[in-house]
Amino acid sequence: MKTVPAKTIVTKTKKPAAWFGTDYNMNIYRGCCHGCIYCDSRSECYRNPEFDIVKAKENALQIVRDDLRRKVRTGVIATGAMSDPYNPFEKKQLLTRNSLELMNAFGFGVAIDTKGVLVTRDIDVLSDIRAFSPVIVKISITTTDDSLSKIIEPGAPPPSARFAAIKTLSDAGIFCGVLMMPILPFINDTEENITTMVTRAYEAGAKFIYPAFGVTMRQGNREYFYTQLDKHFPNLKEQYIRKYHNNYVCTSPHVRRLWSIFTKLCKQYHLLYNMKDITYAYKRPYEQEQLSLFT
Repeated sequence: MKTVPAKTIVTKTKKPAAWFGTDYNMNIYRGCCHGCIYCDSRSECYRNPEFDIVKAKENALQIVRDDLRRKVRTGVIATGAMSDPYNPFEKKQLLTRNSLELMNAFGFGVAIDTKGVLVTRDIDVLSDIRAFSPVIVKISITTTDDSLSKIIEPGAPPPSARFAAIKTLSDAGIFCGVLMMPILPFINDTEENITTMVTRAYEAGAKFIYPAFGVTMRQGNREYFYTQLDKHFPNLKEQYIRKYHNNYVCTSPHVRRLWSIFTKLCKQYHLLYNMKDITYAYKRPYEQEQLSLFT
């Protein structure tokens, strides 16, 4: 595996409440091999032209340890924003697992975004962290159709395996759920997909589903996305161009109907879907515990 230099890895978030109430960001890998045709991280603004090649950051664990040791305050560390922490190389590299062990040692919580099912390997460490700090695992699933997933996310585990991972995490007491995003216009923005997604999430023991009924596109990932549309969905690129032009946010034309179906089912199954509610739910036990110390 190739490496890239790094000076710091655990950085303070600019807006803690903006993404599930996290306080810090951590990316110990750079690039991704899932090959998702829609990935925003391909955008030129991130300056990673070799995005499909996964690289580890040099001396990652030493840097993470030093970063954590210097923090004045503990908090929740988000990982998975720019590169999946559970890419296939992690099985041998163990950088994510060892970073979790460092978080455990220094008293930090964790919020994980992943399409990788290897996260279940680290249930023991997540359980140790959960004993004193918030833990949330968000598994990204865009469709329940394994064959469609093979086209739009060719290097990722199939949705069936990701739902199974949620079941394993949930059974172990880990607060987990689904990032249902992106819902691609004219591809997976169907009533059947949304209905099945919510039902499967509920059956797997998910606590929440956080959706995005559309996709974002900007220079870099737009060109790649359109190339893949030409390859797998003939004539669909022209439909996107007519509908969205050069818009950054491309919302499904069926968003109102899908949102209505989605929220109705979530309420029926008692699944959280609002970020503030999800954040409150996974952090609440620890905030109550802290308050009890002063009463």
